[in-house]
Order: sequence, then C-alpha cells, then structure tokens
Amino acid sequence: MRVAGHDNIPTLAEQVSRVPTQPGCYLWKDAKGDVIYVGKAKNLRARMRQYVTLQDERQKIPLMMQLVASFDYIVVETEHEALVLERNLIGQYHPYFNVDLKDDKSYPFIAITKSDLFPAIKYTRERHKPGTRYFGPYTDSRAARETIDTLRKVIPICSASCAEWRRCRRIVESHKGEEDIVNMICAQNGRPCFDYHVGRGPGACVGAISPADYAKNVKRVERFLSGHRKDVVDELTSEMTEAAETLDFERAARVKRRLEVIRGLDDRQQVVFPSSVDIDVIGFYREETISAACVFVVREGRTVRTCEFILDKGLDVDEEELQSGFLKRYYDETADIPAEINLSVELEDAEALGEWLAGKRERSCHLHRPQRGEKHRLLDMASKNARHALMRYMMRTGYADDRTNQALLELESALALPAPPLRIECFDISTLHGTFTVASMVVFTNGRADKGQYRRFKIQAELDEANDFVSMSEVLGRRYAPERMADERFGSRPDLLVVDGGKPQLTAAIKQLEALGLDIPVCGLAKADEEVFVPWDETPVVLPTGSASLYLIKQVRDESHRFAITFHRELRDKAMTVSVLDDVPGVGPTRKRAIMRHFGSMKRLRAASEQEIAEVRGVPADVAKAVHEALVAWNAERAQASASRSEN
Repeated sequence: MRVAGHDNIPTLAEQVSRVPTQPGCYLWKDAKGDVIYVGKAKNLRARMRQYVTLQDERQKIPLMMQLVASFDYIVVETEHEALVLERNLIGQYHPYFNVDLKDDKSYPFIAITKSDLFPAIKYTRERHKPGTRYFGPYTDSRAARETIDTLRKVIPICSASCAEWRRCRRIVESHKGEEDIVNMICAQNGRPCFDYHVGRGPGACVGAISPADYAKNVKRVERFLSGHRKDVVDELTSEMTEAAETLDFERAARVKRRLEVIRGLDDRQQVVFPSSVDIDVIGFYREETISAACVFVVREGRTVRTCEFILDKGLDVDEEELQSGFLKRYYDETADIPAEINLSVELEDAEALGEWLAGKRERSCHLHRPQRGEKHRLLDMASKNARHALMRYMMRTGYADDRTNQALLELESALALPAPPLRIECFDISTLHGTFTVASMVVFTNGRADKGQYRRFKIQAELDEANDFVSMSEVLGRRYAPERMADERFGSRPDLLVVDGGKPQLTAAIKQLEALGLDIPVCGLAKADEEVFVPWDETPVVLPTGSASLYLIKQVRDESHRFAITFHRELRDKAMTVSVLDDVPGVGPTRKRAIMRHFGSMKRLRAASEQEIAEVRGVPADVAKAVHEALVAWNAERAQASASRSEN
C-alpha cells in the first residue's frame, strides 16, 4: 500500500500523477485522516484523476473534493479482487459519501450450524461465523421466526435453543471423532425433548436418528430455505409412496401431513412465472437524501419473500451508484444468490459484479435490465413497494418534519430572511407564443403544499408574443393589490415570494412590489443551474447540492410549473373544442357535449375516423362526416403552422 498526503508533497493532483495504472481501491481522506469515500478502478491513476480535475460529473464530487486532504490506495491483480476489497473497506470504515444502509443494524437471519454433528436451525442476528450457513437477511423478524416454525413441521430438525440439543453438543465436543460412542451416550443419558414428541425434532437427543439420516434432513432444509421446494416435495412424495407400499401407514400419514404444509405455503405465495426461474427483482425509490430498496426473492417461479431496506443516499447520488452500492452490501451478507438479478439500470461494473456473485454462488449469475414483459411488471411492483417502505419509514421516524425544519432554517440563512419562511408563494407563467397566457400561484405552508391556497390567473394583457416580464408584473399586481391582501381567501402575507425564472422575472417582481409599496422578501429561481437570484447581490446564491433547502425550493418551483401548465392546457383544449365543433353545421351544445363525453379529449377526437364519430349516440352520419372533415382541415392547418414556425 502506498500512502500519500504528507506535507512535503505539494498538490493532490501531483500525488495522483504518481499513482500506478493497475487495478485497485482508493480511499479519499479528510483533514483529520478519516476515510470519507472508498472506490475501485481498473486503472487507479485514470480514475482518481477524474476526481481531482472534477471530470467526474456526479453532483457530490465537487463538495467531496473540497474536503479531501489526502488519500491511500491499494493495488490488486484484477477488477474482481478490487470489488471484493472495496466492499470490505466500506464495511470497515463506513465512509460518509458511500451508499450504505440508513439503519446499520444487524438484520435477522436463519442459520444452520453446519459444523456440528447434528446441525441445528436458529434465528439469529449474529455476525456470520465460520461453520454456519446463513439464509436471509429478513427485514421482518416475525416472518423469519414463522419460516423456522413452518419448516420444522415439514422437515424435523433440532433447534439450537433446545436444552437437550445443547447437552448432546457438549458431549460431541468432548468426544471428537467418536461418533458411535457419542450416539450411545446420547441415547442412554438423554430423554426425548418436547419437539420430538410433536414431530418437529428428529430425536438426535435419544439416538432415534443416525448422523447420516440427519444429514439428509439438513440438506432438505437447505434446499427448502433456498427456495427449491420441488426437490423436497419429490423426495417426500417418494418417501410416502414407499411407506405405503411397505404397509407403514403411520409413517406415510406423517409424510402426507408434511406435504400438506408445503402445499399450504404454495397457496399463499404468488405465482409470477409459469416456468421454474430463480431471480431477484430489486426496485428502488429515492427522495433527496434517502431512498429505499425492495427485493422480491423469486424461487421456482414463486415470490418466496420480500425484503425492504432504507439507504442513506437518495437523489444526491447517481441511480447507478446507488444500486451498485446496495448490491455490494446486500449480496455480501446473503448466501442466497440467484441465477439472475433484475434492476432498472445497467451498471457500469455489471461484469465485475456478475463475476463476484458467480464466485460466491459457484455458478453463473448475471445482472439484467428487463424492458418489457412479466419481469418488467414485477420490477415496477418492487419500485412501488420501495416507495411505500420509504414513506412508512419517514412517517415512523419523523424524517420529513426534520428535513422541512432544516430546509426552512437553511433558506432563512442563505437568503438573509428576517425569519424562517413559513409561508412561501411561488408564481409561474405559461403561454404558447403569447396565446392562452396564464399564471399560477402555489403556496407552501410550513414547508408543505397548501393546495387550498392555490390560485390561477388568466393574463389580460394583449400580447403578440411571450412576454414573461409583462405577465409577471400583471399577476403580482393583481395578487398583491390592497383588496386582495385584505381578502382572507388569499391567505396571509407571504414570508417569501419566489418567481420562476432568472434576473428579468425577479426585476419585474421587485418593480411591481415597489409600486404597491410592499416590502416582501423575493427571489428568482433559474431552471438551468438551480441558481437563486436575490435583490441584494448581483451574484446568484447557490444552495448546496443535496441540501434540504435546495430540494424544498425546487419542489415549490416544480409545483408552480405543473399547476400553470395544467391550466394552460385546459384553456387551450377548450378553445380548440369551441373553434372546431362550434363551426360545424348540425353540432349544437348537446351534440358537442355528447361527442366530447364519448372521446374524452380533443386529442382522441382528432384521431377518430368518420365511422367512430358516427357511433356517438345522437350524431347522424351526415353530421359525423362534417365533423370529420372539419377536424381533417383543422389538423392540416395546425401542421402547416407548425412547419412554418420550424422554418422560421
């Protein structure tokens, strides 16, 4: 390992220029020497140079590199080794800028103590120990315990919590390599445990089963927990048939009851594929600095379990980085790796990840991005479940309230406001070359949309072309006129006025407020670089990427834009309907309503044939023909006007 960052080395860029071009991992450190980010690369020097020259386009990089004071790197032989090392280093240092689980608690696992003569099953949250095979993780502890309980009804196996099993284990450990003696001692000194009497224990404590037969049960348990239940069903069916043929009807009845338990499980689990496929489908949902992942574990065509996780990164990192980071964390802990993993994005390091997963699985494993079909539908469902998981977490922890309070305090500081902006009003203009010009007013109270206070305005000024300056002046003059300020329906005076646009829109707002004699804090939000323009500084304020304040003010701006666009389209569609249908002979108000009700929108009506229009109740064939001809002419006129605008 080569250590960099000593005082006698001049710049970070020069240090990076001496890094080798081999595969490996790099560790960026802050001034205290703490690791703040771990990454891997095929070519260490080339990848690290992207950071110091800011060629990496991820949003977090400029902020992160301001904190970097030194780095370490470790050279390995292959990219696959670099991936494994990266996961280990992230687990060791938990760097702030790497993707990790929000709640870094230990998740429940179902474990089989494989190193014992009579392996037992247990529910555990322990760190993985050698000689024990783990299945999971489970995010629902109750589901894990119920799985163990159901499994022992199907395949008798000792429980690690059984006192008799622990006694036998102590005897075995004190007589290593003397299995025959151990079996005899266990049979003579033990007494049957309760689970043996009810059919959930095989009787290892009283010598009722040999280590070889017990090992068969353990293999069945492992296949069952891996989702391969068909093999278990086939074996039990053969065992039941054999018992019946030898007239051992009592044993056949016991096996039949176990088969009924498995069939009952299958009835509760959704069949998602007609074929026997083993895949994991992972959906994600992101908020500004937090996200959720939902894993559908599909084995033999059935969804055997669903796991949900909360991650400590969201929109502040690339989706590819988020998903890649989660995959490394999740599959580092689980031994249940399928043949295929479905994701919504294609990962840059998919080949290295597939090689790593195949090594753990000892069979091939590849990452897939489904475009259509059942896998795509299941991926959408997983994403929806991830969204609900994140909403539940935010409600349970009060995360949204904390973020909102933080956002309001950050805006107060960044925009030099006298107090936190508890009431924010935002205006946006929507127009089509000066026609159907409208304005929207949206209100956020205590950081949340207050839709009861939303207002929309038709711009009355006659405009030959789009003019946001005139339109913004008009709508602010109408909203903040004395009679409107006194009108309770418009709510109280805002703590912050936001106009959608840059310096011109801000200038229009300031002049209008001055004309009205009002002193309301105002800012403009430009779409291009998310810069916030303020009256007291020529240089725009840049809110930190990923900050709660930037997220809130963008949410306010986007909501005002959506509200304005919706109103603009309503007016335009209504005008199109009036201008086309009202001029058609034989179409009065009643028939016009019937036609629009039948097609639902002007877009569908314009695409309709003459025969489809004639199917509308109360519309004769001659009227349908006239309507169709009028629509064809109108469509041709629109296309010609559009082509003319394109040429200009």
